[in-house]
Amino acid sequence: MKEGNDKIRWLRIPQKANSLYSLIADGKYRKTKLGRSAWKGLLKSASLQRNCNKEGFNVHLPGTRARIGIIGNQENDCNSPDSRIAFGGQGLGCGQNDKNSVGKHGSMSS
Repeated sequence: MKEGNDKIRWLRIPQKANSLYSLIADGKYRKTKLGRSAWKGLLKSASLQRNCNKEGFNVHLPGTRARIGIIGNQENDCNSPDSRIAFGGQGLGCGQNDKNSVGKHGSMSS
C-alpha cells in the first residue's frame, strides 16, 4: 500500500494456492495469522480498533468486508465492526465509506 508521498509498503501473506484468483473467487473465508501489527505496518498512519481482528481472504462481517485484509471493532466482538485495513474493502457499517476500497477506513483508534 502507499499513503500520500510515503513509500510503498509490502506485506507477504504465506498462503498456498494456484493463484490469487483461486483464493478469492469463490468468496470463501480463508484465515491468515499475520496479526494486527503486520497489517498496520502497511500504512504510515494506520490505526485499527483493538478488537475482533478477523483477517484473511474474503473477510465478511456485518456492515463491512475485505477481499484481503483485517477488520477491527471497538466492542469485544465482531458483531458491529467499524474499521478495516484492506484491499477490496467495502461496507457502510458505523460510518464507513463504501467507496474506499483500498487502505484504511472507519472509526479508527490504535
